[in-house]
Amino acid sequence: MIGLLWTIIVVLFVLWLIGFVLHVGGGLIHILLLVVLILIVYNLITGRGAKV
Repeated sequence: MIGLLWTIIVVLFVLWLIGFVLHVGGGLIHILLLVVLILIVYNLITGRGAKV
């Protein structure tokens, strides 16, 4: 489950970068970035980091 969460985070972040560079998507890209940040904070708060 954690691997899936980080995959989603990376995909959304890459989409945000593409939108930022190419000026595509406008507000939608920033909403995706907000979702990425929320997922990162949630992951940090719940303490479900990568298990070594």
